[in-house]
Parts: sequence; structure tokens; C-alpha cells
Amino acid sequence: MTYVELDTIESTAPVFDTQITYLEPNNPINRRYVSAGAEANTGTYAPYTTQIRDGRSIADHFSLDKHGFVLGHHVSQVKNFLDNDEVGAVYPDEVAAMIKEMTGADLVFPQGWMVRTPGELAKQKKIEGYQHQGGIQPQAGEAHCDFAPDVAEVVAQKYYEQVCPGGKPYKRFISASFWRCFSDGPQDWPLAVCDGRSVTKGEGIKNTLVVVDEIPSMEEMKAPIPGEENMLAAHIYQFNPEHRWWYFSNMNRDEFLYFKFYDSDNGVTQQVPHTAFFDNHAQNPNVRMSIEMRTMAYFY
Repeated sequence: MTYVELDTIESTAPVFDTQITYLEPNNPINRRYVSAGAEANTGTYAPYTTQIRDGRSIADHFSLDKHGFVLGHHVSQVKNFLDNDEVGAVYPDEVAAMIKEMTGADLVFPQGWMVRTPGELAKQKKIEGYQHQGGIQPQAGEAHCDFAPDVAEVVAQKYYEQVCPGGKPYKRFISASFWRCFSDGPQDWPLAVCDGRSVTKGEGIKNTLVVVDEIPSMEEMKAPIPGEENMLAAHIYQFNPEHRWWYFSNMNRDEFLYFKFYDSDNGVTQQVPHTAFFDNHAQNPNVRMSIEMRTMAYFY
């Protein structure tokens, strides 16, 4: 989409300077390696001083089609988000129902969840045959979006064929995150989302996802990977002073952020860069504990 200026009501929101971590220029090989409790990038990143606005006072203003994200209210029946059995039995159906109601999608399928925290719980031991879901990982601390557009198109088609074999063709899909903080506010590393209208087309750079049992050396991480062009890949971003970052202060377990990884409708905001950031304005912050559910919504 073409860059859109700040809405008038948005200029009334509290604003302060923070630091957002972006990819530095001149990184020919970009990959993100993940294992139990650890993640590492081959690219070099650096913090940039950036304005961020607190959308709490105008929360009802944000639109999925315009901004690419919304703040919502939902009381989950999950008592303990660290209990995988309980989460698996309850949460996917809750999330799917909420997204269907919110978007009008015909079908919604959860694709797995991850708990994220900068605390000690994220420091897990090596796991043989590690699968990048249903575990606890550190916060993702750089500007990114989980799917590059061409990757999202392929994943959406393959996933639909898997869960709806022989189903009628869909006209639109939205790949997105249903994100909830279940620690008390304020949080030390809240989630920031970028107004998709402030991101110009072509900004994203592919970052290949590589799931491993143990993080290898940098030399090994940069070695050639046959078939890399067909692997899952995110979008990462370089600093752009026009990016408009938002967060919602003091989020609680009865709230959620729903934000787009990719929307196949090119007439609306399609992607939302996002990242954790350290909130140095928070008074006596708590360690952030959050759960993200990746989802795919289809429209006939």
C-alpha cells in the first residue's frame, strides 16, 4: 500500500522515544536459527531510537483493514498457559471462534502456539528432534513479520489442501497471530506493532527459518543450504523513520492483539512488522509472559 499519514486522532496518543532493533545494511545471508530456548540470526542488527505511541486511550480506533492490527477482549477458560495439555485442549477452539466472529472468515485454523518470555523459563535444555511450537522461547526482539508474502501464499495453499482436501477454492486468506500477555502489567518487554500503512511495498527482506536441535556456529549457520529458496522465511526490516510503532500499555490476560502476518487482499493493509521492545518508562515492570497462536483464516 502507499504510505498513509498519521490520523488526526492518533496524534493525541501519548508518545515517547524507545529503541527498536532493525537489520543493518549489507547482510547477504539472512537466516534465523531456532532451538529449545534459543534463537540466533546470521544477520547483524542494531537498535535505533524510534518514536512509539501508546494506543490504550484510542484502542477502539484501530482497524484490521487499515492498520493491520486490533486490540480485543476475550476471557479464556485456560487457567494455566504453561500447561500444554490444558492449552491444547481449550485454547485453539477458543481462538478460532474469536477470529471467526471478529473477521467473518468462513474457516479458521490454529497452527500452533508458543509461549515467549525474557525470563528464566525460556532457558531450556537441548531437545532432540525439536519442533518449533508448544514450547517456551525468548522474546523476538527485532522488527520482523513471520511470513514473507510468497511463502505465505504457498503455506496457505498447502495447509488448506491438508485440512480441507477437495474443498472449494477460497478467495482470500489471512495469516495472523493471536497474541495474549498473561503476566500482570506493566511488562518489561511489551509487544510493539507497526501500522502497516507506514510500511512501503518492497521493504521486507527474507529471513529463512531453520529449526535445529542446537544452535550451530556462525560459520555453520552461513554455510550453503540446498533448497533454501523453498524453506519457510519471514520478513525482516531495515530502519525507516517513517514507520509508526504502537503498543498498548498494561495489557492483561483478558486482552489480545490480533495482527497480520499476511493478507492476500492487496486492497487492505497486508503485513504488520512487530517486535518486543524494552519499556524503560514502565515503573516496577513485571517479567513478560505471553502466548502467541498462529492462525490461518479463509474466506470463500
